Amino acid sequence: MPGEDDVHGAGAEPGPAVTAGSGEPAFLVGVAWRGVPRFEVDDSLAELGELVRSAGGAPCGVARQSRPRPNPAFLVGEGKATEIGEQARASGALLCVFDCDLTPAQQRNLERVLDVRVIDRTQLILDIFAQRAKSREGHLQVELAQLRYLLPRLVGWGEKLSRLGGGIGTRGPGETKLEVDRRRVRARIARLDGEIAELRRHRSLWRDGRRAGELPLVSLVGYTNAGKSTLLNALTGAGAYVADKLFATLDPTTRRVEGKGTGAFLLTDTVGFIRNLPHHVVAAFRATLEEVAEADLLIHVVDASHPCCGEQEEAVRVVLAEIGAATKPVVVAYNKTDLVVEAGLLPRLLELTPGAVAISALRREGLDLLHDAVDAALRTRWVRESFEIPYARGDLLNLVHEKGIIVHRDYGAGAVTVEADIERAWAERIRKRLAGEAG
Repeated sequence: MPGEDDVHGAGAEPGPAVTAGSGEPAFLVGVAWRGVPRFEVDDSLAELGELVRSAGGAPCGVARQSRPRPNPAFLVGEGKATEIGEQARASGALLCVFDCDLTPAQQRNLERVLDVRVIDRTQLILDIFAQRAKSREGHLQVELAQLRYLLPRLVGWGEKLSRLGGGIGTRGPGETKLEVDRRRVRARIARLDGEIAELRRHRSLWRDGRRAGELPLVSLVGYTNAGKSTLLNALTGAGAYVADKLFATLDPTTRRVEGKGTGAFLLTDTVGFIRNLPHHVVAAFRATLEEVAEADLLIHVVDASHPCCGEQEEAVRVVLAEIGAATKPVVVAYNKTDLVVEAGLLPRLLELTPGAVAISALRREGLDLLHDAVDAALRTRWVRESFEIPYARGDLLNLVHEKGIIVHRDYGAGAVTVEADIERAWAERIRKRLAGEAG
């Protein structure tokens, strides 16, 4: 009677298209768990291929297996693991990438059977992060995430750790000699936690300083490669690095944008999100992601041309919930409209998402609509107030002019009555000063 692995693991099934490239050849493996539609598995494998390319590799083959549950020793069936090894070696692969997280035991067992290096999706993402990090803060956060990933895998990795730094999935702390025991790794993690906590304090003070100018804080969020950096450049001329790669931006960039009715605001580009982003990676990048959590408004940039744009939207919402930003006011910007080929798609998306706008950041189309949407969203922070200001307090009258938008004024015998749209915080300050003078 055939075993479970034989029933669910016969032969490699067709997967997403794979094209050879000039990077390190990598064989991709996906698993379709019971109840998961096949198209979702293929979409995830296609994304894994893009991640490999972003890391400098070249997908050279694909295998997939349907299973009701993970095999504790190999994730896939043992027979399937042997088959994958034969296919990977025949394709010339030097690396096998699994589209899910592997336990330390599974990774060791698979390397023994496949006879090629084995990494999982998380390790691949961390490798890309290690390449993209430019600032000290970025390097610290990447190293912390990698060390937290590697800590449970130190046992039995002595030989592997001695050769870290030679290919995809081995950049970052591997180049600083990870031939250390758990105690030293934990000590390093503790030091990194302390340094990142200090960076968080500095970033908090920086945000407080920006708020002192009362400029609203707006953050760009979205799935990786949705076009956030291109939009930042289109709105501000920031010159941020742009590439058609996943996770092209890792370190946040903040620039001033001259808005419309509500005036200027500060716009921050942040690291892109991705589905199944590991919790320890989110935790390591909390200092950066606080830019999102502390923002007054989020612009959720969605690649409208992507066949899985709905799933990508949901993945972003999941991460926003994890970092405590699920209730932030959001303007959805459906980007890359110049690449949308499905007739009627954009009208449907806009109908399903009230207040959303359609743009092409690359072609600078729809940016006026986005400005209007941001202006309308930021106005919810504003109120219409009436102030009776004595002529002797020209400073307060100037403050109303500077911080608000005058709607009506009426000159009386000893004071001017001004009606204005103004932020609640400034309205309260002006009222307190007027009340203090009256007292």
